[in-house]
Amino acid sequence: MSGDRDLVKLYSQRILALAADIPHLGRLDHPDASVKKRSPLCGSTVTVDVVTKDGKVTDFAQDVKACALGQAAASVVGRVVIGASRAEVEKARDQLKAMLKEGGPVPEAPFDGFEVLLPAREFKNRHASILLALEATVEAMAEAEQAHCA
Repeated sequence: MSGDRDLVKLYSQRILALAADIPHLGRLDHPDASVKKRSPLCGSTVTVDVVTKDGKVTDFAQDVKACALGQAAASVVGRVVIGASRAEVEKARDQLKAMLKEGGPVPEAPFDGFEVLLPAREFKNRHASILLALEATVEAMAEAEQAHCA
């Protein structure tokens, strides 16, 4: 029965509250770039649309079809991504990956909201879903930069 206790710890009220309140849900009419990422293990998907100016996100939307953990991660991203540079989002992605897979610290502000997902370290099969929103955002920002240069 300890597995049940672990799941209760994992799906905390904070995670469920974040999953129920994801900022910037939907799609943009005229994004600079759109990227869809899928977790092959669980089938979760996140599609991100971005508009960038001077290397920073100025508009953002996301279509999230993921488990509560993937939704909570997308919620954290949606709350802080406007105004972020690609380097900041890449750093957050790398820090979140290290937090989950290597026992690293919580990502730095403004992405420190990922602290809520610390209990997910023990659930390796959930890591890909948790990383989707950041991975899609990084890729979309890179594509937007290429589009601006063309």
